[in-house]
Amino acid sequence: MNNTQIQQELFTIRDWLRYAVSRFEASDIFYGHGTDNAYDEAVWLIMSGLHLPHDTLNNFLDARLTSVERAKLAGFIEQRISKHTPTAYLLKEAWLQGYKFYVDERVLIPRSFIAELLVNDGLQPWIEYPELVTSAADICTGSGCLGILLADAFPDASIDVVDISPDAIDVCNINIANYGLQDRVSAIKSDMFSALKGKKYDLIISNPPYVDAPSMAELPAEYRNEPQLALGSGIAGLDHTHTILREAANYLNEDGILIVEIGHNRDALLEAYPDLPFTWLEVSSGDEFVFLLTKSQLSPQ
Repeated sequence: MNNTQIQQELFTIRDWLRYAVSRFEASDIFYGHGTDNAYDEAVWLIMSGLHLPHDTLNNFLDARLTSVERAKLAGFIEQRISKHTPTAYLLKEAWLQGYKFYVDERVLIPRSFIAELLVNDGLQPWIEYPELVTSAADICTGSGCLGILLADAFPDASIDVVDISPDAIDVCNINIANYGLQDRVSAIKSDMFSALKGKKYDLIISNPPYVDAPSMAELPAEYRNEPQLALGSGIAGLDHTHTILREAANYLNEDGILIVEIGHNRDALLEAYPDLPFTWLEVSSGDEFVFLLTKSQLSPQ
């Protein structure tokens, strides 16, 4: 059955939800950009595709769609399955800890354990007084999502969001404008710290590329549709982290803190830096993914 026939037989949101779930279940698509199952993926695609709040699904299940809306959903479902295009790219939106961000194929789809730490407790107890953080940076920012969460967690801080990709900087500026943060958050094109000479921060965070070479070769198609520059980081997945550990102290104030996400590379990192006193922060998946170091620990006297 082609798309035209489908559009002539499915009329309500209930119809399209059932159809989308059936198609997704019968396909080989991979979840992991905001959902982990066919039903939630279908709800997200249909409700956001129709510009309806997700929590109003039951109110609209029997609402009939226009021909334009039916064509739009049919196209989305087909692209999701045949091209493995992530739903976030189809909709130009992603969600992180309840915050909505603009995304497209120019940036990685937001996902970070650091977001949990910023939203849930504002990095307490490591930062006890948020008002004392007056400057912060997010290195390898992608869409700028963590920088915007930084601005929310530390309302007295000026934030720099930094990325090597000019495309990513363009997306950052969209999200900065969407949140009305142009006066507090600045997007800077820079290869890591190279364009930050002379700057000092109370807090530096980073969710850098950290996928190792073997894992890059086995990524599902959905992840291969993301910018590969934002995923891979050398053979062991630590090239960007090496740069951060080597240079971050030069950009931290005396009591400054560095927080970095490293994926599944904890063992490799500990082997490479046996003398660094990493503090591993507890997140929803455990205490193996995000570390904290102070400036004094990075550059012992």
